Amino acid sequence: MKIRVYIADDHAIIRDGLRALLEGKDDIEVVGDAGDGRQAVKEAGELRPDVVVMDISMPHRNGIEATALLREKSPDTRVLILSMHATTEHVFRALQAGARGYVIKNSAGAELVEAVRTVHAGKRYFSPKVSDLLVEDYVRENRTASPVEALSTREREILQLIAEGHTSADVGRMLSLSPKTVETYRSRLMQKIGVEDLTGLVKFAILHGLTSID
Repeated sequence: MKIRVYIADDHAIIRDGLRALLEGKDDIEVVGDAGDGRQAVKEAGELRPDVVVMDISMPHRNGIEATALLREKSPDTRVLILSMHATTEHVFRALQAGARGYVIKNSAGAELVEAVRTVHAGKRYFSPKVSDLLVEDYVRENRTASPVEALSTREREILQLIAEGHTSADVGRMLSLSPKTVETYRSRLMQKIGVEDLTGLVKFAILHGLTSID
């Protein structure tokens, strides 16, 4: 039986390339793809693929938040992060969200095929550039938590959408909330993370992997 894979990346050319790479293998079948985190959670939750190849920097819902939600909807689906980010915080947060592996984009290619097969087999996979020892030590020692951990899932969702340039009215429509409620969430999360304006919010979101600069 083939490994059923779903691809989530906001760049169509990358999705097409990954699909061609994976479908070129006899034991792998790509069952769908998405260009944003919200769509990925919805479709992968319905399709229940064996493995989801998930980018981190995506609109509407970043890959780390999407991973956590997808793990709730489809516990048997294994998530493999494929990202340009190689910082300890990104890796740590991905693992906390339930990802089973982490591959750096610029070292993908044949490595991705191996990673998909590895996580499907129930093991973890990390690119050589991601030090296993560093990750294990970071998780085991439970070092100082990321400021992001102080935010609720809804606050992180609203923070990402605001950082992407959406107005409170836009966010309200997307999340079925009133603009006033969105403003309340915004004020509360700004207090929690210690920023005073929109610029600070955007910088925080980029620094902690909730959105990207592209």
